[in-house]
Amino acid sequence: MSYSLEQLGRHVQGAVHGDSQFNVLKLRSLEQATAQDIAFVNGEKYLEQALASKAGVLIVSKDLVEKLQTQFQLIVVESPYLAFAQLTHLFADTVEFSNIAKTAVIHPTAQLGKNVRIGDYAVIGENVQIGSNSYIYPHVHIGKNVSIGHSAWIESHVSIFAEATIGDQVRIHANTVIGSEGFGFAPYQGRWHRIAQLGRVRIGHQVRIGSNSSIDRGALDDTVIDDGVIIDNLVQVAHNVQIGQHTAIAAKTAIAGSTKIGAHCIIGGASAIAGHLTIADQVQLTGMSMVTKSIHQAGTYSSGTGLLESAAWRKAVVGFRQLSEMPINKLLKQIKVLTARIDQLESHQTVEQANERPNPNDDKKNKL
Repeated sequence: MSYSLEQLGRHVQGAVHGDSQFNVLKLRSLEQATAQDIAFVNGEKYLEQALASKAGVLIVSKDLVEKLQTQFQLIVVESPYLAFAQLTHLFADTVEFSNIAKTAVIHPTAQLGKNVRIGDYAVIGENVQIGSNSYIYPHVHIGKNVSIGHSAWIESHVSIFAEATIGDQVRIHANTVIGSEGFGFAPYQGRWHRIAQLGRVRIGHQVRIGSNSSIDRGALDDTVIDDGVIIDNLVQVAHNVQIGQHTAIAAKTAIAGSTKIGAHCIIGGASAIAGHLTIADQVQLTGMSMVTKSIHQAGTYSSGTGLLESAAWRKAVVGFRQLSEMPINKLLKQIKVLTARIDQLESHQTVEQANERPNPNDDKKNKL
């Protein structure tokens, strides 16, 4: 579908510089855009790429207008990146189905809002509620007593159990499981005894959960994901975890049970967070961080080691092993002894240098 420059400007609340009826076919990158496409310039550092682009229209901020207006038609906005995000929804592919498939299995007690689309072989359980304008893709399984708000987007092979409650405008991508059984076992006499999980999962509004992720139900209390949280692919959220508003969690992160993560946090990819911890609001963990104790102050935290060339890494490993094998108290004593020797040598050297200095009185005596 194509749009006029006027329509696009109105959609992103931007000012149009150029032919308002110009027809735009696609949203593309600066490098790939052609004369009928629109691209965005995310700041001064991309100016050179913008000038070399063949795009017909650019989305820019006010400070770049004078530098680009003679060569391009423009839509001027406060945040080009935000405008780009808004336009992606206009140019996105349409959904492949537009009604309720005949092969879908829907329990008679399920309640569906207006314009709900359900794909082939989806299973909708007892007392399920699905809000209006929601898309349930083929092969989705929604268990009994699950509640889903309006404008949901549930992709293929997602399974939702445990009487989960899901807010409005939530997107859950393919193969993710919501409400799976938490990893709870009681050890006794050399065996693990399974603990039945009795809690639910509660997901707020405008939450995005990537593909192949698992959100476990609570053991007794609920697992809670608050409004605006975004979760990448391949993320494990264990039972009773609570995640605050607008926190972002990158791929391959694992969060152990009963941990509480604050609002507006950023969790880097492949991080691991131990159980029963508390992480404050506005904490950022860089990739591959290992969190073993609570974090009570906002800020950026890191663990692990950076990339090294293989030979250097092997040397470093030897050093790590030597440090681990030496008792820390012994190491501290050796450092104190060495420090004392260095101080003694420096003091002795200072005295020798003072003795070697010529005496001005000796020169006077020689002249006499």
